[in-house]
Amino acid sequence: MLKKRSKGEIIFAFQLKAYKIVFVEEYKFHPTRRWRFDFAFPEKMFAVEIEGGVWLGSKGGHTSGRGYMKDMEKYSEAAILGWKVLRFTPQQVKTGFAIEKIKKVLAN
Repeated sequence: MLKKRSKGEIIFAFQLKAYKIVFVEEYKFHPTRRWRFDFAFPEKMFAVEIEGGVWLGSKGGHTSGRGYMKDMEKYSEAAILGWKVLRFTPQQVKTGFAIEKIKKVLAN
């Protein structure tokens, strides 16, 4: 079951589909933890996270001290397993910055 998607995630999924880029949403990447990537390209061991709440400071889930620490653990473990993870803000998605970077990565 997919989590409720943010506006940034909805826009990014639309952009990926517009460019006919195949992706998996909410991809479970760890064998024992419940961690998931917002978007994954498993055959390339590449993932994208859309990081909301950047301007909320300690009030945001991912930007609170505890949330930040949990994300660091998740991304470190992903790197140990061989994953490359790019992180974007919803603003970077809206401007097209994120999709341009993804197209560049997937072209290589």
